[in-house]
Amino acid sequence: MKSGVWARLTVTRWMLIVVVALTAATSVAACGILGSNKESELSAALHRFADAIGAQDATKAGSLTSAPAQATDAYTSTLTSMRAQKVQVTVQDPVEYSDGSANFSLTTSWQFGKDRTFTIGTKGSARKLSAGWRVQWDPSLIADGLPPGGYLRQVRTDARPAPALLSSTRQPWMSLQPVNDIVVDPARVKNPAATASALAATLKPIAPLITTSTIRSQLDMAQGKPVTVVSLRDSDMTVLDSDPDDVTGVSVVKNSDLLVIDRRINTPLTATATDYWQTVRDATSGWEVQRVDPGRRPIRLDGAQGPAAKSLSTSFDPNAQLTLGDSVVEVAQAASMLVLDAKTGGVVAAAQNTAAQNEKVTITDRYTPGTTLDPVFAAVNAAAGGNKDKTRQLANGLGLELGYMVPGLTPKGGQGAAPASQVSLDSASSRVSMLEMGAFGAAVARGDAVAPTFFGTAPTVVSGGKVGAADPSVLNPVRAAMAKTVATGDASDLTGAPGLNALVGTNGPQGPGWFVGLQGGKVVVVYCTGAKSGTAALQVAQKYFRTM
Repeated sequence: MKSGVWARLTVTRWMLIVVVALTAATSVAACGILGSNKESELSAALHRFADAIGAQDATKAGSLTSAPAQATDAYTSTLTSMRAQKVQVTVQDPVEYSDGSANFSLTTSWQFGKDRTFTIGTKGSARKLSAGWRVQWDPSLIADGLPPGGYLRQVRTDARPAPALLSSTRQPWMSLQPVNDIVVDPARVKNPAATASALAATLKPIAPLITTSTIRSQLDMAQGKPVTVVSLRDSDMTVLDSDPDDVTGVSVVKNSDLLVIDRRINTPLTATATDYWQTVRDATSGWEVQRVDPGRRPIRLDGAQGPAAKSLSTSFDPNAQLTLGDSVVEVAQAASMLVLDAKTGGVVAAAQNTAAQNEKVTITDRYTPGTTLDPVFAAVNAAAGGNKDKTRQLANGLGLELGYMVPGLTPKGGQGAAPASQVSLDSASSRVSMLEMGAFGAAVARGDAVAPTFFGTAPTVVSGGKVGAADPSVLNPVRAAMAKTVATGDASDLTGAPGLNALVGTNGPQGPGWFVGLQGGKVVVVYCTGAKSGTAALQVAQKYFRTM
């Protein structure tokens, strides 16, 4: 055969082979990936599924799967436990096959706040049913390897060790300690009266004030939700004759709390100090995403935790606090005390008796000073000459007419703003807090006003004016009036207080009554309510001076 003919046959043969190959390839495609119209239907279904998860709508997401009930439960558990601010779900690589099935990938981004994002990739499949495309339900859509009943959760982490609160001598006076929460779950209680009675009897050796009636009252107010009746230290649990866990509907939950180390200390400062400590703790907290499988320890998937905060220094003096605690119980009527360091303005201790607690007296709320500050008002008004700005300026130099927001001392929602300016000051319209009265005492002792503090590294925010030097035209008459009150006035009967200077006053027979004194480098403030409250304030002050 001639070479030219052979060449033409060879080319023809190869063309036939190519045609056959292309035909075969087209046949394979017909059995595998389908056209663009079909892909768009699948894509729309998958994006509806992704959008439902992104909207944190577990029910809708579940309805787009082959097992709505199971998927809804799983997504509800995960979405609730992750507590994400935002969820973004992206569908990737959807591939549809001629048998009515498809594969795809998901990238889910869980956003918990600034610099707190967890991203996870998963794979899934879908099938076209008579009702349209449905995602084949599998827990691994949420996380690879997640078994039935499993879920993801985001938990807070805290650096260790937790910061302690240090006293003025740099010794811990509050620290994070293990506690046992005694919890009653109404859903597990068959007979509320019997449960309350049994639990009260169990707790009686350590908490006799918790009775059947108080427990019943707590349960009634809880409206079916679990109630923490009391939190006990580990040492408290050893005193009990029986285990609270043995009472129907009761469980003991291990927890931790910031507690005073010396259990004799009882001061309103613990509540506000704990609030500030919690703020610091929150600022240093971390986060962690865990996979929770039934019956197994959680598996960490991602997270971050910064360094622990240092222990927090305060001006608190535990020994002075015990003295104040003994002093306020000297009288039956409501009595509260506050002591500041006269040089620094640091709050040393604060106490109140049960009556004052019941009346919700605080060291930051403002009350009428009665006649206590009359010598001060007289000196300020005389020097100001009716000038409102001058009046405030002179008062500010004595620590008065100012608002103090003291970290760790001013409660959430407490009064920290300054009072409105006045042309002249008088006992009828003026209001002053125990804290402001303490700042006044420090200003008289120092010769200039200083903002009260409690945590050494947290500055006080002052409003309504500026702290500064006291004007001699008001400072000298005030100091003279305080010395006279002790020498020949209402405080002349006090003993055991060398070098004392003080002011005493009441707002009539029903009070309130005040005592503010300078002695031993301290400012001592006493506030009492009720009949003869001026006398009561002197009794409390006398107890303090005899005990110190």
